[in-house]
Amino acid sequence: MSATQQAEAPKSKSELQESAHGYRRKLVGKVVSSKMDKTVVVECINQTRDLLYGKYVRSRKRHKAHDETNQFKVGDQVEIQEHAPFSRHKRFIVTRLIKKFVEE
Repeated sequence: MSATQQAEAPKSKSELQESAHGYRRKLVGKVVSSKMDKTVVVECINQTRDLLYGKYVRSRKRHKAHDETNQFKVGDQVEIQEHAPFSRHKRFIVTRLIKKFVEE
């Protein structure tokens, strides 16, 4: 077979974007602050198992994420993804809304 017959199928847009930028982490968290312009603070909670005792330990990390339209409010559950630095502390961008916060 020649090289032209072994051509691969065209890649999807997400595959092309991932290969161009490398692997970017995606995290899920809750918006804890939206007072800044075009920025939200997202708290991501991670549970890991303690090696010695076997209990699950919660660790939390707060990330500043870019929100271009200021649409996300405190309490919303969102997905954030790594991005090239926007500013000194902002290295994530909000990709989608998972669950809207509802006051009762």
